[in-house]
Amino acid sequence: MPAHSNGVARAGVSMTRSQWLLLALLVVSIFINYVDRGNLSIAAPLLEKELSLTPTELGSLLGAFFWTYALFQLLGIAGWLADRYPVGWVLAWGFIVWSAATAVSGLVSGFVALYAMRLLVGAGESVAYPCYSKILASDFPQEHRGLANALLDAGSKLGPALGTLLGGFLVARLGWRWFFIALGVGSLAWLVPWLIWMPRRHRGGTRAGAAGLPPVTEILSKRQAWGTFFGHFCGNYYWFFLLTWLPLYLVKARGFTLEGMATVGGIAYAVIASATVAAGWISDRWIASGATPTRVRKTIVVTGLAGSTVILPVAVVDDRNVALVLLLLACAAFGTYTSNHWAITQTLAGARAAGRWTSIQNGVGNFSGIVAPWLTGLVVERTGAFYLAFLTAAAIALAGALLWGVAVGRVEEVRWANSSAASPKPS
Repeated sequence: MPAHSNGVARAGVSMTRSQWLLLALLVVSIFINYVDRGNLSIAAPLLEKELSLTPTELGSLLGAFFWTYALFQLLGIAGWLADRYPVGWVLAWGFIVWSAATAVSGLVSGFVALYAMRLLVGAGESVAYPCYSKILASDFPQEHRGLANALLDAGSKLGPALGTLLGGFLVARLGWRWFFIALGVGSLAWLVPWLIWMPRRHRGGTRAGAAGLPPVTEILSKRQAWGTFFGHFCGNYYWFFLLTWLPLYLVKARGFTLEGMATVGGIAYAVIASATVAAGWISDRWIASGATPTRVRKTIVVTGLAGSTVILPVAVVDDRNVALVLLLLACAAFGTYTSNHWAITQTLAGARAAGRWTSIQNGVGNFSGIVAPWLTGLVVERTGAFYLAFLTAAAIALAGALLWGVAVGRVEEVRWANSSAASPKPS
């Protein structure tokens, strides 16, 4: 049932069975997405030895994914595909490309061939988030987007955690080549239920006319768009800081063993995933009770990012247990933020422009995956300590809270110049 035109949703409306099934398929797909993108890191020790790779070559391979993944989104290619063609088939073909490239990676030999496969994995996965936003903006009303986005985000957090655990087990027993082949072929199994239960409206015969799509230049002319672009960059900086440097910090600065580090890291990521689901559910119930999306989404996003700054004292308190409590509080706050920021984008863009808006936003946001590890390493190398690195992450999170709170404005679909084709309403 669609939300009221004033942006306040009707109370007491539950998701339908078909919506739950669609959401479950999307969550599984994003879980597979994050396992496939992280598989090279798991196989790196064996792969480096077998192919006689230098550290520079290995680093290039690890970064190859982001070149096509980020650029295809930043240039609007992935979003254009999601908005211009039936989104169900765009997602399916992207899935085929990245899964097939993963499987073929286990068959090729040499640095160049493997590098090319990683570029294909990035290209295939680049359509995922634009498609997710397009589908959620089209098929899920306002009072269900918080939980829907939260479950997707939880899948993206649990993918690396479970992928590392199971991937390490498989690589040790099968070798890296069979690991890639099994992962790629196994991933393709998702296509079977997707092709069976893909919503009819996303199957075909409904290719959008170019006249009905706001051009990228119009999206870039909106203040709200730039607020979401750089707000997302700030939030992603914080995430990539945790993902890339938290393990080393726990070992070097806090004296944890590798097993202890893995336990604390696993708990931290689980806290983020749990917090995002809880905050997504709460936000939807809040909207269903009559609150506006502006009040709900922005309160949760701004409070979550601002609360993430509690990570700053983690670097200075002497008591290790106190530091761990503060770290988990920071992770819980960050999880609160991640539950609702995509719901804001989907509402602002509307179903017609959600693909391209998300594409550019995620392209900008993922460049923080390059900046955060590099800048953190530079700060630690220059200062010999982690305090300024934690301060930088906290400051960028606070800047993100200000961007989402001030630059984004009201959370309602922007007025597009060409309004001849109305945005599809969620059912």
